[in-house]
Formats: sequence, C-alpha cells, structure tokens
Amino acid sequence: MTAPAVAPACTLVLFGAAGDLVKRLLVPSIYDLMVSGVLDPDFRIIGIDRAELTDETWRQNLYDALHQMAADPAAEFNAGSIREDVWCDLSGRLSYQHGDVTQDATYQALAARVHGSAIFYCAVAGRFFGPIADGLGKADLLQENAGDFRRLVVEKPFGDDLASARALDAKILGWAQEHQIYRIDHFLGKETVQAIMALRFANRIFEPLWSAEHLDHVQITAAEVLGVEGRGSFYERTGALRDMVPNHLFQVLAMVTMEPPKDLGERAVRDAKGRVLAAVQPVKPLDMVRGQYAAGTVNGAPRVSYREEPGVDPNSPIETYAALRLEIATPRWQGVPFYLRTGKRLSAHRTEIVLQFKPSAHSIFGGQPEANRLSLHIDGDKGLRTDFQIKAPGPGMALAPVAETFMHDDFFEHVPNIGYESLLYACMMGDASLFQRADAIEAPWVSVEPVLEAWKTGEPELYAAGSAGPASADALLARDGRAWASLQPQPDAKAGRRMADGTKAG
Repeated sequence: MTAPAVAPACTLVLFGAAGDLVKRLLVPSIYDLMVSGVLDPDFRIIGIDRAELTDETWRQNLYDALHQMAADPAAEFNAGSIREDVWCDLSGRLSYQHGDVTQDATYQALAARVHGSAIFYCAVAGRFFGPIADGLGKADLLQENAGDFRRLVVEKPFGDDLASARALDAKILGWAQEHQIYRIDHFLGKETVQAIMALRFANRIFEPLWSAEHLDHVQITAAEVLGVEGRGSFYERTGALRDMVPNHLFQVLAMVTMEPPKDLGERAVRDAKGRVLAAVQPVKPLDMVRGQYAAGTVNGAPRVSYREEPGVDPNSPIETYAALRLEIATPRWQGVPFYLRTGKRLSAHRTEIVLQFKPSAHSIFGGQPEANRLSLHIDGDKGLRTDFQIKAPGPGMALAPVAETFMHDDFFEHVPNIGYESLLYACMMGDASLFQRADAIEAPWVSVEPVLEAWKTGEPELYAAGSAGPASADALLARDGRAWASLQPQPDAKAGRRMADGTKAG
C-alpha cells in the first residue's frame, strides 16, 4: 500500500474551540493524523471561542480530555494511550483567540493571524453558520490568492428545513465559491461507509444482486443507548429527525443506492449521489413514526424519561425516535421499500445496513427456506455478515441456516479512527468527494418536508428506555409482512439440521 501524501501546510481555524465537538472528535482526529504523519510541519490550529481561556489552559483542557477518552474503551477515540511526543508536537501548534463569532472585531483580529492557506471550521450551533460566513467575508478571509486556498467547513444540520437550507446556502455563496464550501457529514468519514462503494462496485458477487430483482427491502439503523447527555436544550430545537435523518441516514442511503459513478472523481461521485437522492419520494403520511423515550432501564441502570432531562420542556413533543418508509423512483429500486430508523435510549448501540433478499425462486426443497440477508456493521465490531442456507450433514436434503462473518479488524491492523480523520485530510487535500454538494443537502429536505409538517402537531408515541422503540415502528414493517432486524448482536451459533419441510431434524 502506498503511504498517503503529506497534506499542504495550512492554518485550521476552529470556531467553537471550547465546545464538545472540538474536544471529543476534532482534536482527537487531528492527533490521529499527527500519528499517521500526514500533516505538514507548518500546519497550525487557531481556536476561537467566547470562553475566557489562554493558550495554555485550552491546551491543558484538550490534553486532559484526550487522556480521559483514550482510557475509555467506550469512547469514539480509542487510541488506548497518548504518545507524549505526538502531543508535544501537536500542542505547540495550538493557539487560542478569545472572541465572539457575531462581532466584526473577532475576524479583524483573526485576519492579522492567518496567512496563506486556511480552513475555517464551524464547530458551532447551526444558527451561527451565517454570522461566521458574514464575518469571514467582510474581513476578506475567504479571498483566495494564487497558490493558497481558503475553505469553509460547515457541520450539520445544514438548515432546519428546505427553506432555511436554501437561505443558508445563498448566504454562504454570497461570500465563497462552491469549490470552497465543504458541507461535512462525519458518517461519510467512517471506514465502513466508504467501503460500501468498494463492496458494491469491486465485487461481481455483490453488484448484480444489488437491485429490485433480488432485494425484498433494505433497512438502515442508527440506534443509541445514550440519551441526550446534557444536550437537552439543543435537542429541543432539533429532535431525532433533523439530527440524524436528512444528513447521516440519507447519506448512507445514497451510498447504498447510487448508480456506479464513471470514476472516483469528486464530480462523478457527487453526481451519482445527487441523482439518487433526487429520486427519493416525499414521505407518505402513513410511512412515518415518531417516538419519545419514557423512563426505563438500560443495561441494568434506571434512566429517566426525556421530559425529565435537564433543559427539556416537561411537556415536550420533540421526538427522540424516528422511523420512515421510503421509496426511490429509479428502475434499479422500483418496488423496494427502504426503512430508516434512529433513536436514543434504545436497547443497544447499533449502526447497521441490512439488505434483505427475496425468497429463493426455487421451491424444490418443499418449505420456503429462510431468505438470504447481508448485514453491514458500521460501528462497533465493523464488518459484514451474510446469512444463507446450506445442506446440513447427514442423509437426505436437510437445510441449515448458516452465517459467514467478515470482521474488519481480523484482516487489517487496527488504526484508531473516529471518522473525521479522512474528512479533515480530504479537505486539506482539496478532495470534496466525501462532502455534500448543495443538491445532496436540499433533496433530503424535500423528501422529509411532509414529516416536518405533520409533526408540527400531535404527540410522539412513548417507548420505554432500554426497549427497541415504539410499537408503531414495528407496525410500520408488519403491515408489509416484514420485521426489523434485531438490535442485539446475532450469535454465530451452529444451527441444528432442518428437514426440507422446515421442521428441525431429530
């Protein structure tokens, strides 16, 4: 394997430097890039926030957080330990600027510190994206000179609906050109999400089967055991749908359903995604489910209801669970339903894509054998599992369901990866193929607009914390004669022999 090239020297400006995103995800990812040796010696980071910090206190806060996360097996940053030589190098590149992103003085002071190429990262609440674009534009910080680049990274959610997404896009494009805008979705930085294209288009055993001719339906799940974790006020403005569906889940959906791009260039890949997202039909009234977690028990520990969380209205109608049934109007996917679900305080953490195949076209075995299933595990034990039928040993033609599992870490050296590493590196390299274009932002909002409208009134269905979600989510699939894949890990237990009629052999 060829080692990746060293990224061009630049200054990375982090707005929201004292916030959770920078501490928990961005700086750990930059640490991982330092370990990989792909950052130029002249790479620098400037953090900007309203918090009263100095260079040294900001560095110490980040250092303490890195050590805490590295020692936590459940943390997304799973380095195990921190290399002091790498941290010493990284900390010397960190500097802090106290400032308010709504004040022009912040950008005037920043302009005196930024020279050459720069990336401006909006690690703040969405309501500040517009003011940051205005501040950078007025201070000419987005002006590109010969040989230097200036790029703006915008986090999700990109707008609250279709109208606000278009308004935000218009504002940013008033100061920057499209090639300078990097609309980020960290799901697209996950190795297993990026691997979907390789799985589909580099393997003849999969690609021809990836269509309505062979697939019964597709499920995309992003389930969490965590609650809102102190972010109640944020969640009250967002909810599960806006937080997860038009961005994370739709981007995974695009990777699963797009037609083969003509090459791996950013335009070809983004065109392919844009076309399939534009073909996703608006959600029908009976194809949407919203839920909210009530009190319950998660992994043996009692948990309060969402309405009892700090910062949450005790009568809040905000959903913590959303499930949708989607249809895609393309020849490849005609008649195949796509079921998306995401929720908090569920029974297990699971991010997964399930391709459920149609039953076998041959009835020579008497009863109907269990249909094949291909499951792609995005988080945790990353890999894929294939469920199929085989002849059980012994006389006669008895079928047995078996599973074959590929675990990513069994074949590749484990490298700490949060998901932001490849995205930050791609941004530095000027590769926008893993970032979203405006059409890929707007199309999902068009599809979920009926959901947003319908959920302006009414109440979410309650589900117990630690459960699999609201009963109406099960009913959504049951009416089609289908069921959700279990949130619990499926054991690779040896199957007992089954006779051709489906009965278990003695």
